[in-house]
Amino acid sequence: MAGARIRAGKALKGPLTGLFGGSFNPAHGGHRRVSLFALDALQLDEVWWLVSPGNVLKPVEGMAPLKARLRSAQAVARRAPICATAIERALGTRFTIDTLRAITRRYPKRRFVWLMGADNLAQFHRWKDWRQIAREMPIAVIARPGYDAIAMTSPAMAWLRRWRQRPGQHVSGARRSAPALILLRFDPDTRSASAIRAANPNWAGGSHKGGLRDAVTHRLISREKS
Repeated sequence: MAGARIRAGKALKGPLTGLFGGSFNPAHGGHRRVSLFALDALQLDEVWWLVSPGNVLKPVEGMAPLKARLRSAQAVARRAPICATAIERALGTRFTIDTLRAITRRYPKRRFVWLMGADNLAQFHRWKDWRQIAREMPIAVIARPGYDAIAMTSPAMAWLRRWRQRPGQHVSGARRSAPALILLRFDPDTRSASAIRAANPNWAGGSHKGGLRDAVTHRLISREKS
């Protein structure tokens, strides 16, 4: 911890990648719009969508197979500097802190920024080793309608506030060693995966069938149970 505080504020070199985790059940234009906004605001080189095998804070019921969710993410990310990946499956990790540590070890020449919505900041204190996540890489929080007030008064925000970057420091903050907190605001996008599922419960259909290669690990994704 002391080492992280000593290094905080130093600019790091190497390609800058935003990591955006989620179930993507399914992926939609809102995910893409938020990612493109973060790419521009933080001057990222690309964004990786970490399509989770399973979210410990979300119910399993209604969760489409991993392959179907990854396929939907790759379709939405097409022709953008966004890579949809099921790297957590390859790493064998379940919790975010373990995933981020494994990714930074596997790609030591890259720099990473953790991207999450204000809804996640509101419950961030419930995540395993959430303070260690903040020490692992800078965090950029993107405003989401209906969650700003609870996010700003959350236990996690009370702890993270000391590392909040001013608006003019957003780009430099993303390039600093952790901890660093960046708050991003843009026109809200009301699209949601739950609304898509409600309108089309069978959206996955046969999308989990056929060959599918991971955009980051380049591994062929075989049939999955979840």
